Amino acid sequence: MMMLKPANLQAEPATAGPEAAGAEEVGHPARGTLLYLDGVTVSFDGFRALNSLSLVIGQGELRTVIGPNGAGKTTMMDVITGKTRPDSGEVFFGGDTDLTRLDESAIANLGIGRKFQRPTVFENLSVFQNLELALKTDRGTFRTLLARLSGAQRERIAGTLDTIGLVERAGAPAGALSHGQKQWLEIGMLLIQDAQLLLLDEPVAGMTDRETEQTAELILSLAGARTIVVVEHDMEFVRSLGARVTVLHEGSVLAEGSIDHVQNDQRVIEVYLGR
Repeated sequence: MMMLKPANLQAEPATAGPEAAGAEEVGHPARGTLLYLDGVTVSFDGFRALNSLSLVIGQGELRTVIGPNGAGKTTMMDVITGKTRPDSGEVFFGGDTDLTRLDESAIANLGIGRKFQRPTVFENLSVFQNLELALKTDRGTFRTLLARLSGAQRERIAGTLDTIGLVERAGAPAGALSHGQKQWLEIGMLLIQDAQLLLLDEPVAGMTDRETEQTAELILSLAGARTIVVVEHDMEFVRSLGARVTVLHEGSVLAEGSIDHVQNDQRVIEVYLGR
């Protein structure tokens, strides 16, 4: 797997903000901000899945998001991708694009890609064909597969295969891949679609230890060139990424900072880490 030297992404603990000690203060999108959420609230039948959530993600940043079940992690990603409309609050991408006014398709076309916990690949098609289908095209599925690829398109697919470590599996059916390899293929499908913001939901769930290590290497190789938000429960994996950590609880930010900072926060220990 191709490995780029990652930048040092570990941040110093943030100071107390309006939501919680450790939360990042949010006002207006600053220069260099790619994703901006301010005061986002979502309720389902009286239950507040998000409670005035505020979050700022910088261009090229790698951020990990943790929290107990029901903390609002999935709903946060649903709001960002247009699956769920917030009751109130602001969600901006790239400084001035209001995501609350766009549908899921329009948001995806902006360069926001989401990988769910369970990989969704075309198992009867080869790894190469999955990436071919993911290329932006106006053709239908079968017309895409029958159409002749340009040299530039082949180079793009080859480069993506190298990035995700599946060059030797290019001709294999996607269904024959291991669980981890399917996850890498799905990440590759987002990369080949020019996704600039990657939302990765528990990318190492169900992986072997070696696959988990390789996934960390892959994510770190992409950080900087892409903006990545990783939602994860595996604390060792979170530590291996060395990124700023946001802890959600009851729909808002409980704490934020380095992994050491949040692991030693008494409130995080009480509601999530349980030690």
